[in-house]
Amino acid sequence: MDSQFKEEFEIEKPEVRKRQRRKKRPCKPVFKKYDQNQIMLIPQNLDEMIPSNHVVRVVNKTIDRLNIEKLINTYKGGGNSAYNPIMLIKVLVYAYMMKIYSCRNIAKALREDINFMWLSGQNKPDFRTINLFRSGRLKRVIEEVFSSMIIFLSEGKYIKLERYFVDGTNIAADANKNSYVWSKNTKRYKQSVKEKVKELFKQIEKIQNKEDEQYGNHDLEEMGEESEITSDKIIKQIERLNKIIEEKTEPGKDKEQKKAVKQIKTKYLPKIIRYEEQEKKLNGRNSYSKTDEEATFLRMKNKELLPAYTVMIGTEGQYIINASIHQKASETDHFIDHMEKFRQAMGRYPLLVSSDSAYGSQENYNYLERAKIENYLKYNTFHYEQTTRYKQNKFHKDNFKYDEQKDEYECPGKKKLRYEKDVISETSKGYIQKAKQYKSESCEGCRLARYCKKGKGTRTIQVNKQLEYYRSQARKNLTSEKGIEIRKQRNVDVEPVFGDIKWNSGYRRFRLRGKEKVYTEICLLSIAHNCKKIALAIN
Repeated sequence: MDSQFKEEFEIEKPEVRKRQRRKKRPCKPVFKKYDQNQIMLIPQNLDEMIPSNHVVRVVNKTIDRLNIEKLINTYKGGGNSAYNPIMLIKVLVYAYMMKIYSCRNIAKALREDINFMWLSGQNKPDFRTINLFRSGRLKRVIEEVFSSMIIFLSEGKYIKLERYFVDGTNIAADANKNSYVWSKNTKRYKQSVKEKVKELFKQIEKIQNKEDEQYGNHDLEEMGEESEITSDKIIKQIERLNKIIEEKTEPGKDKEQKKAVKQIKTKYLPKIIRYEEQEKKLNGRNSYSKTDEEATFLRMKNKELLPAYTVMIGTEGQYIINASIHQKASETDHFIDHMEKFRQAMGRYPLLVSSDSAYGSQENYNYLERAKIENYLKYNTFHYEQTTRYKQNKFHKDNFKYDEQKDEYECPGKKKLRYEKDVISETSKGYIQKAKQYKSESCEGCRLARYCKKGKGTRTIQVNKQLEYYRSQARKNLTSEKGIEIRKQRNVDVEPVFGDIKWNSGYRRFRLRGKEKVYTEICLLSIAHNCKKIALAIN
């Protein structure tokens, strides 16, 4: 058996070795068909090339459900056919979702991007048409379009319009950072010119007083210290002077007057007119930009001073349900206007409002009380009051002992602070605030005086009872179990929205100029953001 097995093994062994040494034949590469000149008998449907869950389909369905009747009513009959406004809104919203903000780039995408081509029905409006629609026709009705979006979200159960989280930020304007006009400079330059005009008019008055006996009283308006010099008054005075000079019988003696009048008319009057125009444009602001006159110079996050707008938004579940544009840095002053915009759009108030400490003013608390909205607005010392340092600070006025019957406070040095006077202040909106001022009987010889007060004089404190009541109400709400939950929710509700707009969408500067056009842009951004949220909720 062994010899037989050996013979079989010797026979099979060479075949095995031969099979192992066999080399693989080289394979010829195979490519898919590539023919640029291929003729298609039936054109391919663009709808088949877009996935069923693509975000462009969400934009298409959402905009179709909005009420844009007011936009359609802006079109007049007759003439050449216009591009469908529904199509243009869809294109703009989807473009803002795709971080395309230039009209030229949007027009390019309509020719090259299959999603844009499908959304527009292969319409190809040029960049001028898109720009005119965005900054012109849409600007007039964008508030109604955005309100329709919020109604759609409410009816679709995406939001309940109950919890309202508000916050603001500064976004740079489309303006030159060196094109500033400052209110203080305008006032100073105008006052300097007015003084020079007064001096020249005084010189003319002296000459006129000498000539009154010969030519009669010409009844010139006096430009004294108490008289406010305006461009209109200067023009009228110049007209009177020219009439007086023409009536003179001895023309050779009016050279000094003519010289003074000419100097006022050609040198100082144009400056007065320019400064008055600047004051109208400022309209109570501290500055404006010559490039975009409705933009104000504001301090940005990186501490740079740039022409910008203050953008305030209200959110619920990270959906933007309200947006407003303002021209001053103080968000406190804009809160009521912002909330009234929401009420006008929705016809109601939310159940509660939550914010950071920028909004906790007496005027805003009073507004929430009158509107019957739950108060969850922080005030500027809310977090400080939770610290041990505040609670142990016996020199803080809140920790002074108060005698209600005598209406007086007692400081740590056992000195009495008695009522001195009422201090009344008025906000920019005309809201009157009243506080009581208490003054110490004497701080002399008190060993705690250097810790209790700053500078010379006696210690005084101001107490606003109404504001303290509102703050205690807010404090009670914010520190409750529900309040802690709302404070946590606010951090993940409104803050990420600004993060998405500024960082994810790369939108840190407006593309249009003027408050109305800027509002159009922020509404388009808001609609685009909400469409992204809907797409995430569906998918």
